[in-house]
Amino acid sequence: MAMNKQIGIDLGTTNTLFFMKGKGIVLREPSVVAKNSVTGKVVSVGSDAKKMLGKTPGTIAAFKPLKDGVIADFDVTTQMIHQFFRKINTGGFFDRPSVIICIPYGVTEVEKKAFEDAAYDAMSKSVDLVEEPMAAAIGAGLRISGPRGNMIVDIGGGTTEVAVISLDGIVAARSLRTAGDELDEAIVNYVRRQYGVAIGTSTGEELKKKIGSVHPSADIEETEIRGRDLRTGLPSVLRLTSADMRYAMEEQIEKIVDCIKHTLEGTPPELSADIFDRGITLAGGGALLRGLPNLINERTGLRVNVAKRPLDCVALGLGMGIEEPRLLRHVVLRR
Repeated sequence: MAMNKQIGIDLGTTNTLFFMKGKGIVLREPSVVAKNSVTGKVVSVGSDAKKMLGKTPGTIAAFKPLKDGVIADFDVTTQMIHQFFRKINTGGFFDRPSVIICIPYGVTEVEKKAFEDAAYDAMSKSVDLVEEPMAAAIGAGLRISGPRGNMIVDIGGGTTEVAVISLDGIVAARSLRTAGDELDEAIVNYVRRQYGVAIGTSTGEELKKKIGSVHPSADIEETEIRGRDLRTGLPSVLRLTSADMRYAMEEQIEKIVDCIKHTLEGTPPELSADIFDRGITLAGGGALLRGLPNLINERTGLRVNVAKRPLDCVALGLGMGIEEPRLLRHVVLRR
């Protein structure tokens, strides 16, 4: 990559973060786009577009152009990245940046090319790819270059990335397309099924953050929400508890725990001993779920550590590699 005008992009299903060399994280926006369905023109991106979710008239569609960690709408994703470039391009600081962008572990060659092409079409000068678990591990402060094993579990919006890393490489890994968005939908479906009340995914996300718990030891008080009663069609008020959230998310959380256990089963014995000593590191927004470290500890018998800045680990890992190129020398994917 060039020595200047470098940007690391954590292009997530839920949020997008930009790290600029010498500046740190300069952009943190929801990965949401609002588009005029008649003209096809993008009218808003990021926070402004997220406010429109579930509230748009027939001529406007607000949606996430990425699904399960990969690009679902190429043209809209390109426009979103371009708009984000414009947001941080003040005073003509740069024209065409060199970009390093994260991709989920195990994506297809076609999906890799979609990430590359989207960045190029958004006016990038050059594009390099790094697998998300590697960047998350670096950003979490794990020493990936040594011969000792490290385990990172990065629970984002669209995917859960589980990897055992040693000597700058991924030794065992799994990518699960169950993560934050699936948890939000599970809460929406639970409230509809159990209480006959319709709520939106934004409300589901709010409930997850406010009272969400996956272990009884982390339960907190109840909260009040508003939705639409499916029997009468009228607005309704409902009180929910952390136990409700635990039941709602149980199936998806079990999938994540099973993914961790299966990855451990595929880990060489020598590295398993290292992980027993060092424990598992959680990153991503899912790391903030109340009780998740306790639950994983119960199911695996391993110590569980939450990264200091779990939401920023991937962007920070890319940024550290931009500031110190040796950190990413062996992990950039070659095509």
